[in-house]
Amino acid sequence: MSGLDLFAGVALLAGGTYVIRLAGPALRRRVEVSEQTAALLDRAAIVLLVGVALTGALFVGQDFAGWARPAGVAIGVGAALCRAPLVVVIVLAAAVAAGLRAAGVP
Repeated sequence: MSGLDLFAGVALLAGGTYVIRLAGPALRRRVEVSEQTAALLDRAAIVLLVGVALTGALFVGQDFAGWARPAGVAIGVGAALCRAPLVVVIVLAAAVAAGLRAAGVP
């Protein structure tokens, strides 16, 4: 892939993203969505975000990340559910993962 092809691809994606972002406010008053559809879209967004987070927590490329990373993520989620500050959540999750790796857990 040449530099020009890469630039053209990035420009095309950037332009498409910009058009989609402009379409939202422009179509907001013209398109009506039922309450059921709005609730379904809210749930779909949550499912998508959880799926992306789990993929990042469990896999490195196509391989399993080992048990230390998911354990750290689980501790971080638990701390977040207990409404700990974001810095505490991040440091706690990282410390658990690092401690498990130091103890020999992959």
